[in-house]
Amino acid sequence: MKRLLAIVVTGCLIALPADALGRRPPNLFPDLPRAEVQAVTASGTHRFQVWIAADDRSRARGLMRVRELPVDHGMLFLFERSQIASFWMKDTPLSLDLIFIRDDGIVVNVAANATPLSLDPISSTAPVKAVLELVAGTAARIGLGAGDRIQHPAFGTGS
Repeated sequence: MKRLLAIVVTGCLIALPADALGRRPPNLFPDLPRAEVQAVTASGTHRFQVWIAADDRSRARGLMRVRELPVDHGMLFLFERSQIASFWMKDTPLSLDLIFIRDDGIVVNVAANATPLSLDPISSTAPVKAVLELVAGTAARIGLGAGDRIQHPAFGTGS
């Protein structure tokens, strides 16, 4: 009986996702720098581990072909100067929330639950310095919206 119980418990542990066991998920983009950003909302400060897309090549690739992403991970797209930013979901099978951020870290607008694989443009409503992509539903879950703050050194805030 003990042996059967040990086999069942072992099988259950093998079936658990890596982050449930305290291990880190695989680094999907080993060539990109990583950082932490904090989203400061009325519900508190929420931390996310992000890959930084700060050049044309990494921004063009983005999260294309990524099928799964841990809920506390994302990608931060940084631009050299503030601009109207426009994205699409081509070759991106994962639904995302796109958070458009001014150069001072204030959220301009949020495009929630972007349609996977769509060619429809998703744009900022004002010039932005960055765009944060998170798993769809994250903005609603943490109450993130226009006027909230994203903290990261690119905005003169955060770690």
